Amino acid sequence: MIPNFSFPYFQYQRPQLRQWLVRRNQSSISVESVSPSTPAASKAVPNAATNRIVGRWLLGCSGLVVGLPSNATLSCESGLSMVDWHLVREMKPPQSEAEWEAEFSKYKQFPEFKILNHEMTLPEFKFIFYMEWGHRMWGRLVGLAYILPTVYFWKKGYFTRSLKGKVLGLCGFVFFQGLLGWYMVKSGLEEKPDSHDVPRVSQYRLCAHLGSALVLYSASLWTGLTLLLPAHKMADTKNLQQLRRFAKGTGGLVFLTALSGAFVAGLDAGLVYNSFPKMADKWIPDDILAFSPALKNFFENPTTVQFDHRVLAIGSLTAITGLYLFSRRMLLPRRAKIAIGLLAAMAYTQVALGISTLLLYVPTPLAATHQSGSVALLSLAIWVLAELRKMPK
Repeated sequence: MIPNFSFPYFQYQRPQLRQWLVRRNQSSISVESVSPSTPAASKAVPNAATNRIVGRWLLGCSGLVVGLPSNATLSCESGLSMVDWHLVREMKPPQSEAEWEAEFSKYKQFPEFKILNHEMTLPEFKFIFYMEWGHRMWGRLVGLAYILPTVYFWKKGYFTRSLKGKVLGLCGFVFFQGLLGWYMVKSGLEEKPDSHDVPRVSQYRLCAHLGSALVLYSASLWTGLTLLLPAHKMADTKNLQQLRRFAKGTGGLVFLTALSGAFVAGLDAGLVYNSFPKMADKWIPDDILAFSPALKNFFENPTTVQFDHRVLAIGSLTAITGLYLFSRRMLLPRRAKIAIGLLAAMAYTQVALGISTLLLYVPTPLAATHQSGSVALLSLAIWVLAELRKMPK
């Protein structure tokens, strides 16, 4: 039986059917016009996903900076074993016995061999040479880890305008750090006829080299953490503002204490007055201002340098303890409380390591651990600052 479409019921339904089909076509057209742009919007860069990638990369770079084996180089006194600096040529160490003899002969022409290591054998030279060679190769690895991903992420559009400036600054600092390292080593290779002291690099240049490395590390860690950790939504109360200022001042004090350690290492100041809390039997030793002019003592007198480092370390411990106690009175996010608690625990550990290093006459493993502890303490201070930062507007 063939349906009769002239029946009034179908005649009544057909206008509604036509309206439904028109609405359906309109909605289909609108969906088709919107859907192609939706993937483009989701793939817009930079976004949360690209920020995580860049943040992890910067954390990895900061790990490479802190992993630079400078502590081992200082402890083994191998920094002056390579007397030349070539960006590419020195990447290949001596291969044959003749090449090793030639390298050893060059080393014999400089003060460290003449005054300190005149009985050194070729196998002993190979050890300190490889220590310094590894340090320099690691530095080149750090440079590549910054520069190559920067080029890739830049082309991909992963950087915001402000982040581009920060990343360029970090890459420029890597180059500066390398040049400063050679400038430091050069100071230890110079002949000093008027000096009868053990050949060593200038403590000023050592401090500058360490300081620039700490700045590079801190900036990379801070930028990486701010990209990975979303800022907390906290009421901007007066107590919170005071806590932020307190945390910034404490972080600056921790940085300054770590930097003063470069003068201690550069002058072997840990080998004088190996007692605590007094220096010998006095709180303030007699020779603290033995040099003239007085300002010279703060940078060249081992007694004064050790005294300054003690004062800064105790000041850092006091400030961190105060920060911890002040934070306990406030309602803070869980992550921020953990960061402050770990900072306090690390501060007491670092002071215990420093005192032990001093009392035991600076054994190499303990001294290296103490130097690494200063970086760990600085890292925790930066984490605290990242957790307490303001929400971006």
